[in-house]
Amino acid sequence: MTLAGFPRIAVDPLVCGGRPIVAGTRVRVTDVLEMLAGGASPGEIVGDFPYLSEEDVRAVLAYAARQADHPVVLAAE
Repeated sequence: MTLAGFPRIAVDPLVCGGRPIVAGTRVRVTDVLEMLAGGASPGEIVGDFPYLSEEDVRAVLAYAARQADHPVVLAAE
């Protein structure tokens, strides 16, 4: 099932243990993020995984950015 607002990202309990993946593949969001963190460019990732597109890589980044955002909680005084 793709995620609301992220049609290129899917979660399926039967694929990769239910971890978020690029829809239609077995490539985990974390796999793409780790490649980017390691210095790979979107073009290099697509070259190594031709069933991905640069739009998929951008979708992974957008999904990760949304996951990293959280409300600010202030302590009561």
